[in-house]
Amino acid sequence: MNNEGISPRSHLSTLLLSLVFFFTGIAGLQRFYAGKIWTGILWLITGGLVGIGQIIDIVFIICGRFEDKEGRRIIG
Repeated sequence: MNNEGISPRSHLSTLLLSLVFFFTGIAGLQRFYAGKIWTGILWLITGGLVGIGQIIDIVFIICGRFEDKEGRRIIG
């Protein structure tokens, strides 16, 4: 099995960090975890682009399409 395109980061951790937004209002933690520092800062300042970007990230995480900074998918 070729694992070159799969990130070593945890799918569950990424999902839980993204759901923190709904309880605290802090957006972008999943992006910091994935190594996407600049977009994490953008999400933090704009509230996940007013919540819409945060919801899109959650959908991508659930579908297995969310990627880390190297472009590897975060799955499993």
